[in-house]
Amino acid sequence: MGRDSGPRVPDQRAPHGGDAAGLHFSVLGPVRVRRGGDTLPPGSPQQRALLAALLLRGGRTATAPELIDAIWGPEPPPQALAAVRTYASRLRKALDTQALVSESGGYALRIARDALDLTVAEDLADDAHKALAAGDRGRARALLAGALELWDGEALATVPGPYAENHRARLAEWNIQLLETRLDLDLETGRHAEAVSELTALTAAHPLRERLRELLMLALYRSGRQAEALAVYADTRRLLAEELGVDPRPELSGLQERILRADAELARPSEQPAAAARPARPAQLPATVPDFTGRDAFVRELGDRLATAEGSVMAVSALAGIGGVGKTTLAVHVAHQARGRFPDGQLYVDLQGATSRAAEPETVLGAFLRALGTADSAIPDTLDERAALYRSALDGRRVLVLLDNARDAAQVRPLLPGTAGCAALVTSRVRMVDLAGAHLVDLDVMSPDEALRLFTRIVGEERVSAEREAALDVVAACGFLPLAIRIAASRLAARRTWTVSALAAKLADERRRLDELQAGDLAVKATFELGYGQLEPAQGRAFRLLGLADGPDVSLAAASAVLDLPAHDTEDLLEALVDTSLLESAAPGRYRFHDLVRLYARACAERDERAEDREAALSRLLDFYLGTAARVYGIERPGDRLPDHLEPTGGAGLAFADRRGAQDWLYAEAHCLLACARQAAAGPRLRRAVDLLWAAKDLGESGANSRLYETVTGAVLRAARAAGDRRAEARARTSLTNVHLVAGRYDLADEEAAQARVLAAAAGDPVPVYWSDNDRGIIAFNQGRYPEAEEHLSHAREGSRADGNRPGEASALCNLSRIHLSLGRTEEAIALAGKGVELYHRTGHTLRLANARYALGVALTRAGRCADALDRLHEALEGFGTHRQRLWEGTTLFRIAEAQLASGGAAQAARSAEQALATGCIGGDRIRAGVLTVLGRALDGLGQRDRARACWQEALALHEQSGSAEAEQVRGLLSPLGTV
Repeated sequence: MGRDSGPRVPDQRAPHGGDAAGLHFSVLGPVRVRRGGDTLPPGSPQQRALLAALLLRGGRTATAPELIDAIWGPEPPPQALAAVRTYASRLRKALDTQALVSESGGYALRIARDALDLTVAEDLADDAHKALAAGDRGRARALLAGALELWDGEALATVPGPYAENHRARLAEWNIQLLETRLDLDLETGRHAEAVSELTALTAAHPLRERLRELLMLALYRSGRQAEALAVYADTRRLLAEELGVDPRPELSGLQERILRADAELARPSEQPAAAARPARPAQLPATVPDFTGRDAFVRELGDRLATAEGSVMAVSALAGIGGVGKTTLAVHVAHQARGRFPDGQLYVDLQGATSRAAEPETVLGAFLRALGTADSAIPDTLDERAALYRSALDGRRVLVLLDNARDAAQVRPLLPGTAGCAALVTSRVRMVDLAGAHLVDLDVMSPDEALRLFTRIVGEERVSAEREAALDVVAACGFLPLAIRIAASRLAARRTWTVSALAAKLADERRRLDELQAGDLAVKATFELGYGQLEPAQGRAFRLLGLADGPDVSLAAASAVLDLPAHDTEDLLEALVDTSLLESAAPGRYRFHDLVRLYARACAERDERAEDREAALSRLLDFYLGTAARVYGIERPGDRLPDHLEPTGGAGLAFADRRGAQDWLYAEAHCLLACARQAAAGPRLRRAVDLLWAAKDLGESGANSRLYETVTGAVLRAARAAGDRRAEARARTSLTNVHLVAGRYDLADEEAAQARVLAAAAGDPVPVYWSDNDRGIIAFNQGRYPEAEEHLSHAREGSRADGNRPGEASALCNLSRIHLSLGRTEEAIALAGKGVELYHRTGHTLRLANARYALGVALTRAGRCADALDRLHEALEGFGTHRQRLWEGTTLFRIAEAQLASGGAAQAARSAEQALATGCIGGDRIRAGVLTVLGRALDGLGQRDRARACWQEALALHEQSGSAEAEQVRGLLSPLGTV
């Protein structure tokens, strides 16, 4: 097979040195082993199968199971492993070589490349492709002929086993491909007459292989046998119709048409000398945008990476990001800046990977090869051959390849240059972690400053500077996404009568925002639709349902609840969305949408999901947060009955091994949990939304989340009032009472608590009743209404007892302790606070135990037992710190300062008071005034009268502002200093 009379290469079947033992192996025919001129017996069929399996692995180790599968397939004999070992032992003896080694439970055959006919053929074929790329057709043809002469009949002839069968088919296909390429070169170099007979025999052997028939038609036509060439076409068309029911491929039909019109280009070509071949210098980069803005760090990073292509490695950078983030714009800009480093040209292709019509690599390679100067007739048919020829064409050249909008790494790999001096830039919505050796760049949205600069360059400095705040609103509404900013700015630039404020107002409506962000053929929604259209059904459902939830991000556990799937299945879906850049990985186990992508996901959900499915997804999320928050509450407050009074949920939520883990979850999920409560306030989820705020009440006392908690509670209260739900309204007002109370807004707190009690009593809801009594008692105490406070707290104690809520009873006792203390009944106050501490100890309630110790410490200070007081107060401070209660930490430091001052430690008191002020969380103006008063007294005791005066003056202003009776006490402190 493959004989010809053209230029010869050395007989590749002759010895070339081989391995140390002088062995040479053949698989391109029967499996043979030679040493010098002698042929060694390869043994039984199974032993030959073992030898073939080792030879075809190129020196890599084959495990015993792999060899068993290669020889016998899925049904090996019982003693297959022993048989493999026997065959290997016999083979080692027959070959008398150390090349066959045992390692890692398997075997490997280590020989030189020129000791196997297959690798010699591969090297010759590779050299032929390089010669062809250099324009030396004569040498390329001779090298291919030499490769083909290595075949001696059917490859791996008579070798049994599925492994050999698969490789036999592969090698047969490769053989015919090499033949087609060599015959193509025969026609290019004027050997058409000699080729006719060989092609006639080959088409008879392979009647459905159209490329061979195309070559036969061309050989006949160039030999002056036009009628026979047309007859070949007619026979081919008939055969394809009968056998397959298809028409000939376009190339064959086109050749027939050219023969019919006697196309002059089909005339016999003259062989070109190698020196006449001049490689083309492609310059295919698209134009860069004139208003390219920002991205300085990325431009430097990618530029530095491309500079490494001048060294010993091929540089590959892969840019990933959501649609519209500016991947192509950045890549084109960087490519233009780097053109000087690639004097042999720049190739570009839009791979359309985000569409259903993604470019096929073999089609792209055909276009690249033409751009590099390869004649159509020299371009092979198969992907592997085109890729090999492409790499050969780039060998020794410095070319930059920009592969835009890639689908995945599999589409990209055949298009990468193979040698140093070349580089590739790849853009894709998919992060190509499986593209070996690639420098991965994740492109995010612009910074606010970059976004405003881009907007300004398009709209104009004058219009933007006149309405800078509105311009910031516009780019923020665009989510700082470059495409959205460009569209919005272009619309404004084209409408001279519009103001920036008018555009900002249009974009403020979230339901209309995506519709507003389109101009001409640019549209943000269309960009997202490309990625959405490529999702599998399960991925699309996850994308839609997760987009429904408010909140800055979503945890894996919360997402599992939304999707009603196990965590591992959910993670697979979320990671797939991250890979397509429709979702971002905010942190391990946390995910988020870009703002505009979330709007698009919601639009898809409204279009593609039933209303009941959307509601069910959000209901599952609310159940997850409520169930988990209730567990956290129960861990923080053992014995508290509140979880028993919450709305039932469809899910139990997360479980926690310890209090620390529960607390970590609550504060990590604060923003998402509160967003869920706000979102759930409308509709049938209202009561669960209110209860979620109840269960997460620690967020309202923590300091860091107090303001957001208050905002959400106000929104939920308004929803409850609008719904006419007295039970929900009572509970929401109880939550708001706590917010005002912690902030020191006593009048507002008392008003909310009074209304909450009335509503709860009417609704038959006991918990808000005694909670409100407790809160009103604290408020009355802080306002100096001690008898009224005692009455409220007594009711709170009775209500808690009736409900079996021991921690609630302990809270009332501790608050009553402070009432008695204010009424001068110090010993009774100490006793009540002690009972509160005991109750909290009994229930294991660590957070409120800190409150009880605080109350006891204050009472002990008043009794003059400062050492005991400081012990209790420091215990309370540690407890509040452990539970991250910043407000209570600051207040406790204030009480410690009081106790230290009472015991004569002015310097210590000053330090503690300053620490209290430094927390920034000390429970409103009245407490702050108290801290300043104590700090002034400590400083005065230290002789720092000017600083003391400043503290008292600020304290007096705060007391006067709040109408506190303690203002007179501060005036008395200032009077001796001559300031009042």
